[in-house]
Amino acid sequence: MNNAHDIVPTHLAVQAMRDNGYKNAAYALAELMDNAIQAGASQVELLCGERKEQGEVRRRSRIEQIAVLDNGCGMDANVLRLALQFGNGTHLDEDKHTGIGRFGMGLPSSSISQCQRVDVWSWQNGIETALHSYLDLNEIKTRQMTEVPEPTPQPIPMTWRNIGHKFGDSGTLVVWSNIDRCMWRTGKAIIDNSEFVIGRMYRKFINSGKVKIRMVAFDLDALYSLIVEKYALPNDPGYLIEKTSCPQPFDNQAMFCHWEGDTSYETTYKINFKDKEHDVKVRFSYAKEEARQAEPGKNPGSLPHGQHAAKNLGVSVVRAGRELELDQNLVNNYDPTERWWGIEVEFPPSLDDIFGVTNNKQSARNFGEILQLDIESLLEESKTVAQLKEELLQDEDPKLPLLELAHKISSQLSLIRRLIKNQTKGTRTATEKRHDPYKPEKVATTVTQERKSQGYKGQSDIDEQLPKAERKKVIKETLKEDGVTESKAELLAATTVDDGLKYTFVESPLDTPAFFSVKPRGGAIIVTLNTNHPAYKNLVEILEEDVDKADIDTLRSRLVNSLDGLKLLLMAWARYEDEQPDGKFKDNAQDTRIDWGRVARRFLENE
Repeated sequence: MNNAHDIVPTHLAVQAMRDNGYKNAAYALAELMDNAIQAGASQVELLCGERKEQGEVRRRSRIEQIAVLDNGCGMDANVLRLALQFGNGTHLDEDKHTGIGRFGMGLPSSSISQCQRVDVWSWQNGIETALHSYLDLNEIKTRQMTEVPEPTPQPIPMTWRNIGHKFGDSGTLVVWSNIDRCMWRTGKAIIDNSEFVIGRMYRKFINSGKVKIRMVAFDLDALYSLIVEKYALPNDPGYLIEKTSCPQPFDNQAMFCHWEGDTSYETTYKINFKDKEHDVKVRFSYAKEEARQAEPGKNPGSLPHGQHAAKNLGVSVVRAGRELELDQNLVNNYDPTERWWGIEVEFPPSLDDIFGVTNNKQSARNFGEILQLDIESLLEESKTVAQLKEELLQDEDPKLPLLELAHKISSQLSLIRRLIKNQTKGTRTATEKRHDPYKPEKVATTVTQERKSQGYKGQSDIDEQLPKAERKKVIKETLKEDGVTESKAELLAATTVDDGLKYTFVESPLDTPAFFSVKPRGGAIIVTLNTNHPAYKNLVEILEEDVDKADIDTLRSRLVNSLDGLKLLLMAWARYEDEQPDGKFKDNAQDTRIDWGRVARRFLENE
């Protein structure tokens, strides 16, 4: 019997714990699977028993019991009793924070979030030695149950012995009954909705072969009548695993490739905590070009593999090999191309306090909060990462060690986004393909040759005598630096050199306030339009949209808007020139305008 003045009356506290924030049954079931993997299980089974019940119109199936079976090391009487206590367990000590488990809340907390009764059988020397204990909310509510019942020998019900596959010499069976909070009403619905999440959470264990997860829905009235039986496949949000739940043609091959930027796709960061260094690994990936290729009349994002990727948006936060969540703080939800990148951050349990891991292991709160910071904007305020660190240090902010990590992730992501944009940038419409796509480059090359004959020399002219292979390599590498994809950079470099073109024209989101960049490389001049610049949107993008599908009013509107953009661009130059002080600076600006106008006239006359 509870004392009337208990700080936390048990019967009320346990009822309140039912609302402990599990997103759905899949996340609650994951707590039981965590325990199984922590116990060394090689197979975990999700068993969903349902029965037909009479509805208003017809009989329908309804979930009645859910069980999780494993072939782990099992529990003795003391450990079993501890496992059913809230906030207790065998991995609470700091020196035991090495695996999936830790908080001592998993089994009871996840169970009562979905059902009113949980029964547990566990054995260490054959199923005949199984011990049993349970929690029942009705008994707790009526104060019949004030402590976890002492485990007693009790046979495992034949229902589970018949349907389960892996009853080894040791193991544990957890059974939920009186299920009243599961949003999915049938065993098939539970499996269909859980497989995606569970496959993602445990992808590393499944892919390595360390653990198999069997998922079964069956009819309790017809014991051997299986409704669904399958093994969970890995679901990799980074799409670097070969055999996954991703639809064809990427079910047996990786859909993404490793990001090879300035650093390797896997970067290890050192975080000092409690006078020890701990490794945090960050992995970057992005979609292969073939994954971005559209079928006739279809956008790649609408294809099955694109829709699969759309469900895996965010930074995958992984603790001890098990995913906690997909953090979406860096996701631009308005941009459909966000599905084509992947970032994974993996850290050890020893950094739980730094990352802010919640006791239901569904998020890393501190890491999410640091990702929400607009670090780039803060740095623009004449601050450095070191200065930001100092401010957080003064505030004794626990997120301090994550600042540099978040900044590196954000910076790398901007480069990956640039590459992704360029995978499909420049794909020409049917109208554009009717004429020579390299006509402007050819016109500019002709005029440049004419100017060279008149004695005008350019920096790029020096490298025209280099071997073709060397010129192509230099041009290709320069284009890749600007975010152009490997295959597209190779094509442009070959076309430029083999066709004798002086110019290569591309579009890319550049990290500069300039509207375009000019780079003399490999005997050519690489002109890159900055797609991040407002002038691009108002002058170029507005005219690049598919004209075949536009009506006359839309086309007229685009032309007017483009003309307005051109006027604003010229007025921006006029203001720049006006702001120059009288004398050399103003004279130089005026001379530049005149000289450029003279060259531009020749280029446009040939057009």
